[in-house]
Amino acid sequence: MTTTIAREARSTTAPAKTQVTGIVTGASRIVISFLFGFHGLQGFGFFGGIDGQGGGVPFGSWPGWWGSVLELAGAVLLLIGLASRPAAILLSGVMAYAYFTVHAPMGLLPLQNMGEPSAVYSWVFLLFAAVGPGRFALDNLIKRRR
Repeated sequence: MTTTIAREARSTTAPAKTQVTGIVTGASRIVISFLFGFHGLQGFGFFGGIDGQGGGVPFGSWPGWWGSVLELAGAVLLLIGLASRPAAILLSGVMAYAYFTVHAPMGLLPLQNMGEPSAVYSWVFLLFAAVGPGRFALDNLIKRRR
């Protein structure tokens, strides 16, 4: 008798929990990618640019300009939820590259080398690549239509 009640309780709470998780994941993906898009725009001189004076990265330079292109394009894809997992993997790699090539040589810990945002973004994007886009993603709409 008690196993039947426990089984019924689990079956009614599991879909609600999954639905809430999908909503929170989707909302988090939207907010984080929106904020990250501003980070990409800084490379082009927006929002104070890379130097706080509106300076952008020289056109075509590696890795700065191309990094900004990847950051902005990936943020837009992740924001709308299109090719979410590949975009999240790409962005995770971009941020890991930024951390290890720009920040890590200046100090061991992220707080010492000012690389904490790069490290956090890298891990958050890796999380989105693993768990998926959540709700409100074009990927979900495309999957339903197939």
